[in-house]
Amino acid sequence: MSRIGKKPVPVPSGVDVSILAQDVVVKGKLGTLSRRFDPDVEIRKEGDILVLNSKGKGRKAVALWGLSRSLLFNMVKGVSEGFTKVLEIQGVGYRAAVAGNMVQLSLGYSHPVEMALPTGVSAKVDKNTVITFTCIDKQQLGQVCAEIRELRPPEPYKGKGIRYSGEYIVRKEGKKK
Repeated sequence: MSRIGKKPVPVPSGVDVSILAQDVVVKGKLGTLSRRFDPDVEIRKEGDILVLNSKGKGRKAVALWGLSRSLLFNMVKGVSEGFTKVLEIQGVGYRAAVAGNMVQLSLGYSHPVEMALPTGVSAKVDKNTVITFTCIDKQQLGQVCAEIRELRPPEPYKGKGIRYSGEYIVRKEGKKK
């Protein structure tokens, strides 16, 4: 039994959920998200909550039950509150800037790195080294942040690179003389 799948998903006021077979569309003040769910999971709206039930009894059906509940919860939360992730840049001369839907990064390479943001993702830079990303789709937001962090991951000797806010980097001792 999935402990996550058992929990109902609360629908706050101002959020409209429509369920057509296995397609769910969630509309809120920040936007609209839609997703097709697996046929092994039944989704019902009961008042201001969403209840999910597993149709199958196998291991896959139970796993999809919990996954579907988490995805549905993230959709509801995304259109009502939105998601944010913060990246920090550490290193001498490393900085970032936002111009329209482009993020321009100076990361110690011979050229500046420019990355286009997908639709729905917005970025804001504070102090040239802190980038705050916001989006209503949690998966898309995580993918964008992972791609930017991959450009210069934090290295273990001096700690230079791009890291998530609050991320702890295990430091290694340098070479002894």
